[in-house]
Amino acid sequence: MKTKNTAILNPTLRAALAATALALAGGAAQAQISDDAVRIGVMADISGPYSGNGGPGSVLAARMAVEDFGGKVNGKNIEILQVDDQNKPDVGLNAARKWLDTDKIDTIIGGSASSIAFGVQTLMREKQKPYLIAGTVSADLTGKACSPMGIQFLVDTYSLPKAGVQLMINKGIKDFYFITVDYAFGAALQAEATKFVQAAGGRVVGSVKHPLGATDFSSYLLQAQSSGAKGIVILNAGQDLSNSLKQAAEFRLTRGGQTLSVFGMTINSVTAMGLDVAQGLNITVPFYWDQDDATRAWSKRFMERNNGVVPTYIQAGVYSAAMHYLKAVKDGGTDDGPKVMAKMKATPVNDFMTKNASIREDGQVMRAVYPIEVKKPSESKSKYDYYKVGAAIPADQIFRPLTEGGCDFVKK
Repeated sequence: MKTKNTAILNPTLRAALAATALALAGGAAQAQISDDAVRIGVMADISGPYSGNGGPGSVLAARMAVEDFGGKVNGKNIEILQVDDQNKPDVGLNAARKWLDTDKIDTIIGGSASSIAFGVQTLMREKQKPYLIAGTVSADLTGKACSPMGIQFLVDTYSLPKAGVQLMINKGIKDFYFITVDYAFGAALQAEATKFVQAAGGRVVGSVKHPLGATDFSSYLLQAQSSGAKGIVILNAGQDLSNSLKQAAEFRLTRGGQTLSVFGMTINSVTAMGLDVAQGLNITVPFYWDQDDATRAWSKRFMERNNGVVPTYIQAGVYSAAMHYLKAVKDGGTDDGPKVMAKMKATPVNDFMTKNASIREDGQVMRAVYPIEVKKPSESKSKYDYYKVGAAIPADQIFRPLTEGGCDFVKK
């Protein structure tokens, strides 16, 4: 007989064939990608004061993640959308609403002003879409304003001042004065830093606020100098930080024995001010381009497409967030928000900048961070050779304890 009718196959073989068919059908049913594409929105300050921190480089980093992933996930195209939120809440929130309601976005990776992030986090919670935070540092995003749909991929306003204050206390500094940018980012940094200073037996002798985008810091610096505080801490970022540190150097602020410090700084600020100004600053970062072979290899590829400019830790964090998201979509067989989020939290983060980091219940990626001292010009051997990197600080020593954050969905 040249052919065989399956109807007369033995019962065992028929059962096996049926089971195989069901398994194949089930696998096809599980691979659910809405609208036949996975859409990632990158929201950043593209043209404003923080454009060097993330900006166009964050969009590039996300595109690199998509390309490295293969351009498709579960057979569907991956699309990158971008928006310049201009560091303005109304612009950012309107863009997020359009993405969600019209463009069928699946996730947003964001890193601008805290006021934008709080609003976007609320929208994403309502729409049950993952919000991946890479650049915005308010600790409230995993605390009292937390969301089961939010993940903080980098550092925050708890970890940055905790490390910074401890470094200064270890140097014998007990009196502090803060020069703080006047919006939520600066206020949160100062509030947390004050707690850590007082807990260590130090005191804050004064502080002054400056507007975002200030160009003249002379009066603020003179107030800090006349305060007599041994430690002057500048709590801002981006162009504000570059301008304030340049003017501090011009005034020779430290000639009277005062120490100048910052708690949050991306590497583009060092480039902007130069090593002659930034030398000796102590900071804490989750990533440095020249840290090891893996970071150098990725950074070289990034720089080839970024006009030779070195990546910041925010831009590296955007890549990490996009890649971890895509892995979760692939492994889960779906872009359904809650299912993807569950897969992301169940899977350690592993990439060129992150080694086996778990994602805590409140959404914090428990990554190691590194103490940095900015080199003197004479110590730098090549372009962007800026940092002396210290031993890793484990995540449980730097991030706020889970029980102290006030996140409403964390198990008590």
